[in-house]
Amino acid sequence: MRITEILESYVLAALAEAEQAGELPPAGAVEVVIERPKEADNGDFSTNAALRLARVMRMSPLDIANKIAETIGQKLELESVSAAAPGFVNFTLSPAWLQSQIPEVLRQPETYGNLMIGAGEKVQVEFVSVNPTGPLHVGHARGGVIGSTIANVIEAAGYDVTREYYVNDGGNQMRVFNETLYARYMQAAGHDVPLPEGAYEGEYLTEYAEGLLESEGDRFVAMDRDEATAGMAAIALQDTLKMIREDVALLGIEYDVWYSEKSMLENGKFEQTIALMEDLGQIVDRDGARWLKGQDGDDQDNVVIRSGGGGPTYFGTDIAYHHDKFKEREFSKVIDVWGADHHGHVDRLKAAMGGLDINPDRLTIILNQIVSFKEGDVAKRFSKRKGVMVTLRELVNEVGADACRYTFLSRSAEAQMEFDIELAASRSMDNPVYYVQYAHARISSMLRSAAEQGVDSSDADLSLLTHAAELALIHQIIDLPEVIALSAERTEATQLPYYAYELARAFSTFYEHCRVLSENEEDLPVSKARLQLIDATRIGLARTLKLMGMSAPEKM
Repeated sequence: MRITEILESYVLAALAEAEQAGELPPAGAVEVVIERPKEADNGDFSTNAALRLARVMRMSPLDIANKIAETIGQKLELESVSAAAPGFVNFTLSPAWLQSQIPEVLRQPETYGNLMIGAGEKVQVEFVSVNPTGPLHVGHARGGVIGSTIANVIEAAGYDVTREYYVNDGGNQMRVFNETLYARYMQAAGHDVPLPEGAYEGEYLTEYAEGLLESEGDRFVAMDRDEATAGMAAIALQDTLKMIREDVALLGIEYDVWYSEKSMLENGKFEQTIALMEDLGQIVDRDGARWLKGQDGDDQDNVVIRSGGGGPTYFGTDIAYHHDKFKEREFSKVIDVWGADHHGHVDRLKAAMGGLDINPDRLTIILNQIVSFKEGDVAKRFSKRKGVMVTLRELVNEVGADACRYTFLSRSAEAQMEFDIELAASRSMDNPVYYVQYAHARISSMLRSAAEQGVDSSDADLSLLTHAAELALIHQIIDLPEVIALSAERTEATQLPYYAYELARAFSTFYEHCRVLSENEEDLPVSKARLQLIDATRIGLARTLKLMGMSAPEKM
């Protein structure tokens, strides 16, 4: 049980006991929130429960807080519990209890911090899901990092997580892409074929068409246009998906499911969803198209099937896709990580879910904002493709996957960010990525040195860890379960890089004040205790780096 849960249980028990004894009036339903106080003098944790109960109890909040503190009394985990104006209850953890947590960390090197909040509940996280029409760019990279890390975090919180890529291979965008590819191929073969309306621009597709002519020859030239387009489209889809798989792998991203939009159109799931909405009276025919009536949360009608045989809209297939997620595959919660350009799609998709008797609150949509670049103080156009876009591969090749992941996670998805390429690539303590990973490598080196010297810390007396820097380091280590719980609750991951940096900083302070290995025999007991402490620190760093999808180097 997390320390905040323990403290919450003490407060609730104290309220119930004081009420039963007639020392406090009935509180009714109580929500107890345990937080870190802003001032260090106010202990390690605090709750404002008394302030929130003052009106219900018709008492001074300070009197309520005093009664709670008095009733809690002495506890194993606590050195002290006290009331403070205007009505806070402050908790200071016992050094003995803090020391006792080190063996708990050492006992769980691969799973420390994991929780069972989710109790196996099925959750799907869908992220990146870009149309298979070309290489991934940095916006997709940011979404991939955010999505994969959120999946890691909620999995660590005890949820059964499926990581999914939705392949948009059946919509209008793919039709335009394929027609553009045909035109570019024919042009490369020396035929004057005009580009389709709304054609895909950019160097990539021209280069790909030339490569296709080289690898496949001119066999598509004599074919019927539709047959040739379909043949090239099948090859391009497989090639592009292979490239996308390789791109995301550069960032350490793997998917459990690659879900094809086209397959949903072919197996009838889209038509079934439209028929269901029609039965519910939600579909209207107008101007040759089929429209979904405005729903609660979005009062505007939206086209789901285009007029003139234009086929399903992206919105239409997305409704069917999410209906499949919730109703067919029975995910209790779905998390979508989309680009900022999907902002207008959020409310209407949630409204459509409500119309299908799916609680919209079960769908969480995270929009990741755009990324700009700088080197030092200079804005940079960072691209090898005529300044049109920055590809994921270019960025990873420039700064490395770990720097990409940490940097993208260091800002909330909703915030635009400026990516400092020079800082991310630097091997200095000013670079937070280097700072955190170096702390892990330094500890690993110290543990190797101890092993080489034959120092066995298994019988360490942890009660010797009384220095302020030692206790502060333990405090930081045991925050990991709280970070995982908070990140899972908020469906975000920015707490992780902050926690990792603070843990590395607490270790650095400890290292400055506390010598671990000493040549003096009389210092051996303290050295053993400190070796266990730094090993627990290493585990905390390694676990956090793994949750962020980063490496934990043992040498740097």
